[in-house]
Amino acid sequence: MKKILLIVLAVLLVAPAVSAQNKDKKGKKVVSPIIEGRQKVRQTDYDSVWKFTTFDNKKKYYCNFDYTTVVDIVAQKKPDWGTFKPVMNYLLTVPRAPLRICAVFAINPNITNEEHRNALVEAARYDAKEAYALFTDWAQEQEMKNKFSFNVAQVDYRYWKGNSYFLSEPPTDDIIVIGYVLYFGTKKVDLFPNATADAQTFKDIKFFPNDATIVDSYIPVIDSLASYLNAHDNYEVLLTGYTDNQGTSAYCTGLARQRATEVKKLLLKRGIAEYKIEIDPKGSADPIGDNSTYEGRIANNRVAIKIQ
Repeated sequence: MKKILLIVLAVLLVAPAVSAQNKDKKGKKVVSPIIEGRQKVRQTDYDSVWKFTTFDNKKKYYCNFDYTTVVDIVAQKKPDWGTFKPVMNYLLTVPRAPLRICAVFAINPNITNEEHRNALVEAARYDAKEAYALFTDWAQEQEMKNKFSFNVAQVDYRYWKGNSYFLSEPPTDDIIVIGYVLYFGTKKVDLFPNATADAQTFKDIKFFPNDATIVDSYIPVIDSLASYLNAHDNYEVLLTGYTDNQGTSAYCTGLARQRATEVKKLLLKRGIAEYKIEIDPKGSADPIGDNSTYEGRIANNRVAIKIQ
């Protein structure tokens, strides 16, 4: 039986999950104003906007502006925009300059409770959108004729700080306001790119049902992954454990965690630092195979590898 399973594991092609796109009544794709997920970028990827008095519509700018203070700023007779002042000076002197604004925030990495983190993410998005609404209302009162568009993005705080994360005091706020990323002009541009978009991809590591033993045929995948991480010091890895739907939710989550942990152990033995390995047990969620068939269940028993 194990020989048959090994053959199935070797030849099984895994089709990526396809998510349905929201469409309007005319069938056109509706683009959400929210950029989902944690973006892997570093603060050094962006220039500080306060260094400039004029702006180039072919460049992106980063401004470490605390946008949650907008409610107090717009209430002033003579608003003090702080690090956002160069942007306001530009907008007030160059009418109709189109501006794309991306509010950027992070969640304290020391918060590990998923339910709490999700609640904080929603609160941070609400705060960012509320600040933007207040800003646009104020701009209309000032009869500013500039065109604005808005996004919100969450970054991984460890990536944003880079090496300084390990040299500075740990953050104390649950929600960390990073600031605004800005772009002037109408040219389409990836306002907030993923720093690992060009990273190498690795195939899933498959498991026998109800088992967390790594099959020998997948050891070369782990060897290759370890070599890649050692060669790219800035990259980390996310190991997401999955199972089929045979068992309770608690059992599937536990088995998924055990599978990801077994992969992590082998990476540690190959010299990968523990802080560079993240585990996410998804259990029976996000199936890529039909759980009503044996082959489908085999496909779902896996650990997915993602460079981040």
